[in-house]
Amino acid sequence: MGTIKSKKTDSRPLERKPGVPLKDLLGAVAMGGQDEDLFTSLANRLIRLEKQLTEDEKEKFTELTKGKSINHTVKALLNCYDPDTAETVKTKIENENPGAAPAIIEKEVKKQLEKIRGEAASTFTGELNEYIENVRKVHEQIIDTVNQDKLLKAEWDSFSIEKAEEVVKDFSEYIEANKDEITALSIFYDQPYRRRELTFKMIKEVLEKLKLEKPLLAPHYVWEAYAQLEEVKGNSPKNDLVALVSLVRRVTGIDQQLTPYNKTVDKNFQNWVFGKQAGPLKFSEEQMHWLRMLKDHIMTSFHVGMDDLDYTPFDAQGGRGKMYQLFGDTMNEILDELNEKLAA
Repeated sequence: MGTIKSKKTDSRPLERKPGVPLKDLLGAVAMGGQDEDLFTSLANRLIRLEKQLTEDEKEKFTELTKGKSINHTVKALLNCYDPDTAETVKTKIENENPGAAPAIIEKEVKKQLEKIRGEAASTFTGELNEYIENVRKVHEQIIDTVNQDKLLKAEWDSFSIEKAEEVVKDFSEYIEANKDEITALSIFYDQPYRRRELTFKMIKEVLEKLKLEKPLLAPHYVWEAYAQLEEVKGNSPKNDLVALVSLVRRVTGIDQQLTPYNKTVDKNFQNWVFGKQAGPLKFSEEQMHWLRMLKDHIMTSFHVGMDDLDYTPFDAQGGRGKMYQLFGDTMNEILDELNEKLAA
């Protein structure tokens, strides 16, 4: 029984440049480098990075490459020096040019392989390379979200006050520099009456931009810097978005002391309910249950709208129809007041 001959092997060592940083590999490709060791080492680093990325980060990668996933990009790099790729190209050229001299065939093969390598390298633009390097830095940070307080405190014991001041300064300057470019920041700075319009999407935009441009200014990291310099009302929230909003409120002067946003919302809710109950309006227990659900939603999503009532947890309680039954024509007024007063 015969065997099928193939030069392809899955045992090729991919890491040929173990001492070269990923940033330098990316830079070399962007500058025109196309040797085999460079391509295979870069492919290997991307394979390892892909296992660490979140789905949102993978989508951002695909967006920056105009539709190519990380796996597609890795495959393109590896195919450039795969013996089977060269064999396929040669066979195609021979079939298209029967009787051509071997030298001509080899010249055309070389030309086609260079084209394939050029196409693989063209993926790595300056914007993509910067993004790859930044997300790599993010995932290299050792932040234990389960044993967070213990781990971060142990880390910060070795940092100086000067280092904490530097981190707080860098974060404040970054927020200030972007206040005119990002809607959420402009609202925090100059348009307090619009805080009720802040949405989950707006805050997420700030976090994604921060992670991309300043990965070392992660919210939990900046929070611990503040904790070194001033009294902080509570531990850093586990939710990055909630922590970020808390920090931005401190930087912009809305809060004079760094306070978890969920605690701010809780306090504002209590004051709002107390003010309502002190007047002729008295909420029933069922109404209070709904108001607490709305408050909890605002804690993590920063805004509640009519459409939110069609989803968890409100839908299981009867959705917008149930809220109308409980609050009648004041339903919209209640939502507007909660958005405004709880974000104060």
